[in-house]
Amino acid sequence: MIDADCPTSMELSAPASEDSAPGARGARPLRVLMVTETWPPEVNGVALTVHALAEGLLALGHHVRVARPQQDAQDVAARAAFDEVLLPGGRLPRYPQLRFGWPARRRLQQLMRDERPDALYVATEGPLGYSAVTAARRSGIPVATGFHTRFDDFVAHYGLGFLRRPAFAWLRTFHNRASSTLVPTEALRAELVAGGFRDVRLLARGVDSRLFDPARRSRALRAAWGIGENELAVIHVGRIAPEKNLELVIESHAAMRAAGIPARMVWVGDGPARAALQAAHPEHIWCGVRRGEDLAAHYASGDLFLFPSLTETFGNVTLEALASGLPTVAFAYGAAGEHVADGRDGRTVRFGDHGAFVEAAVALAGDALARMRMGRAARVKAESLSVPAVARNFAELLGDLARGERT
Repeated sequence: MIDADCPTSMELSAPASEDSAPGARGARPLRVLMVTETWPPEVNGVALTVHALAEGLLALGHHVRVARPQQDAQDVAARAAFDEVLLPGGRLPRYPQLRFGWPARRRLQQLMRDERPDALYVATEGPLGYSAVTAARRSGIPVATGFHTRFDDFVAHYGLGFLRRPAFAWLRTFHNRASSTLVPTEALRAELVAGGFRDVRLLARGVDSRLFDPARRSRALRAAWGIGENELAVIHVGRIAPEKNLELVIESHAAMRAAGIPARMVWVGDGPARAALQAAHPEHIWCGVRRGEDLAAHYASGDLFLFPSLTETFGNVTLEALASGLPTVAFAYGAAGEHVADGRDGRTVRFGDHGAFVEAAVALAGDALARMRMGRAARVKAESLSVPAVARNFAELLGDLARGERT
């Protein structure tokens, strides 16, 4: 989905690697079945992460088959490289642009009997994901699950806070039925282990620093936004939804303006809260969903990135902002807690401290030299986060499971 008032581009793909060490230990190529209920052209962190992992395995010479719900509009670029099993699904309540998969245990069990994958990776905890874990257990296939979404945090933002503990218990039950659970940060691994999750392993995230690059900064795009040379483009990229704590973005921007800083707010993304926020703040710049080089140009053309979410397992957009040379203000957890050094490549504040977030955002907005210094340091940090290295680690983890090796 592209808004008509902002200029466009093409699809993201993870870079190929010449390394071809299947299983990372000289073993034969792995046969991997990946099950996910979200996939490009859907735009969200889970879809893009799973797609990048699948591409990374292919680049290493492994065979990958993807089982996922049938989408209304197929994206040829996202499908071309993969053998796929398309399954029935439905629209996700409150997120009609996303789908979930109906249970498909029998079909998946038959597929596992016929093709006998070495390992299964289940990326989502919906009905399809649950049935995939069940099918793998009955077929004797080792299965890794990915902990991508904090559903236990989400429920509180939809008036269902009383379900927070049951939601966490459900996540624990779901993931403990698998052989292993993969998480993106050491902090999350420690939290889940303390919460009763078994065999939780770290799989770090990477970023395509060839795509997300400060060199993509565009004067033409800034002019299309109506932002002058001496104005500050404050940008937020992500799903525009209640659980993303976006009122804090609005509060921070208003505080900048109150301090006399000529800041304009640029929103990239879409979601159920967009219509209300856009109606309340028509003076902000609303760019809708962006992809590939177009998305990269939007990041690079900003001056400061605000990420106030409190419900992330990671936050891929943080790495994309770092790679784009954007100093970031975020809470000290997830990707920011793992990769943003406060005062060096951005500002991080104590989890949930809204006042400190606003204060840090205003201070950084008013300090051009600090933004320039932090932006350069952010780019250097991102260049060390290799996407091919993540794919190799993923293959190693799956290879360990296939060989029956446990932590």
